[in-house]
Amino acid sequence: MIKIIMHGCGGKMGHVVSSIVANDDNCEIVAGIDPRDIEMGYPVFKNIADCNIEADCIIDFSTAAAVPALLEYSKEKNIPVVLCSTGLSEELNNKVVEYSKHVAILKSANMSVGINLIMKVLKELAPVLAAEGFDIEIVEKHHNQKIDAPSGTAIALADAINEEFNNEYKYVFDRSQVREKRSQKEIGISAVRGGTIVGDHDVIFAGRDEVITINHTAYSKELFAVGAVKAAKYLAGKPAGFYTMKNVME
Repeated sequence: MIKIIMHGCGGKMGHVVSSIVANDDNCEIVAGIDPRDIEMGYPVFKNIADCNIEADCIIDFSTAAAVPALLEYSKEKNIPVVLCSTGLSEELNNKVVEYSKHVAILKSANMSVGINLIMKVLKELAPVLAAEGFDIEIVEKHHNQKIDAPSGTAIALADAINEEFNNEYKYVFDRSQVREKRSQKEIGISAVRGGTIVGDHDVIFAGRDEVITINHTAYSKELFAVGAVKAAKYLAGKPAGFYTMKNVME
């Protein structure tokens, strides 16, 4: 039985993860962390430093501001972390990598199995299509409550492509102030915010007289929670290191 601490248990994803784990015979949530006064069916601590319950893994769906304390706690207690919070600064991302030298950390911009398979496919498609002169654009759509843009998933998709070109492509987020033709070595990334869109990502390869679009649409937050729980089961007991969903799917 994998014992899990739910970091950010009072949020939407915290509730979804809790629901999924409650129906899983192979794992259980033994504690939660949330600054609000809430009842979750398990002990909830307002400050992670006060949590004294043993666990095999932490699933994090909180905020970037809560991540530093989480990293310190996981290092001190030697509890692996599935880090799902988005909007982390470059400095904080570097800190995640540093802490992974002391404790197992799995970080992914998107916990969806489908998105991670698409990243693998893009690495094969992009070099072939770019050689044929195809331009690359990414359009992401999310609900009107999402505060960061572009999405971490959109950046991760762009990074997956760019890695195949030794990071020679630049990212363009806004063309309104630039009066010039598009460069071939760029990836345009656009964000749409509206309604209750859970998550929609299009990777567009536009060539001469033909367009290839790779699309992923999320219809509920449950698929991200399923991926996070799958990752927690994988990460429990793993040695210190930096892991991604690619490791889980191998």
